[in-house]
Amino acid sequence: MNRLVYIPQDIEEEGKRHLLERGYNLKIGTSIDEKTLIEEVKDCDAILTRSNAMINETVINAAENVKIISKYGVGLDNIDVEAATKRGIYVTNTPEANANAVSEYVMAIILSLSKKLKEMDKELRKGNFSIRNHLFSEDLEDKVLGIIGVGRIGRKVAKKACNGFGMKVIGYDPYVQNDYSDIKQVNELDEIFEKSDFVSLHLPLTEQTRGIISTAEFNKMKKTAYFINAARGGVVDEDALVHALENELIAGAGIDVFEEEPPRKDHRLFELENCIVTPHSAALSKEGTILMSVHAAIQVDQVLRGQKPNWPVNFKQIKEKA
Repeated sequence: MNRLVYIPQDIEEEGKRHLLERGYNLKIGTSIDEKTLIEEVKDCDAILTRSNAMINETVINAAENVKIISKYGVGLDNIDVEAATKRGIYVTNTPEANANAVSEYVMAIILSLSKKLKEMDKELRKGNFSIRNHLFSEDLEDKVLGIIGVGRIGRKVAKKACNGFGMKVIGYDPYVQNDYSDIKQVNELDEIFEKSDFVSLHLPLTEQTRGIISTAEFNKMKKTAYFINAARGGVVDEDALVHALENELIAGAGIDVFEEEPPRKDHRLFELENCIVTPHSAALSKEGTILMSVHAAIQVDQVLRGQKPNWPVNFKQIKEKA
């Protein structure tokens, strides 16, 4: 076959093996700066990319032979989908690979925040055993979890929270008609912030969602409520979040994603005791990363063999151009 698949950042062996066994050659990138991407993509037939490589219009226009840009992951904010579509290039992602990993992460953060694990650990290490008599955890049963974005991940979070912990779940998503027994759908975003004990984001970063969560939303939350973001950093106004945490307008937060990644070492959230931070790792379980690599590789093979990929994001537009 001798077709060449460009992988700007290395992936798991399972994904590479899927391609190698089917006769493809692989080019593993040496850097993800734009100049290198432009140079290395020129003779390739497909791109299989992670989140940090910016596959913008300039890179896409340099990819003369590319038929598919396959995303390892779900978010597409590092890919210019419109530019790819104009060129007739499929863009795909892997929405079924990491949904469970992210939903388990969200529940872990909810449990860590409600059970005060960070604070308990810190105090006991200082010899303060009596903290157990002054700082009390909170039960999750009958607490309200508000989910913004009732897609695959949001629904899995709801199922775990409702069936596993007896939480009451409300959801907001203007693009999804909810018929799930685990979720009571609300029609106004404000209702999520006003009624929830925990708010969890599960929506993509688009021009419509950028900065959608800001001061007004945090001001509507209960002072005892917690905020979790394992979606995309740009959806949240980080200055507003820092202000809410510093002034105890909310009880705490769990943040996996940032407006700028990697975040600065002196990021203000890192200084706050009532915030748990992780390095955009919610989806990166051992099982989830393997599935992402394989699902991305499967779709490269499908498109280069002339087949429809399993999870295209611009299939309708490509079809209309054909």
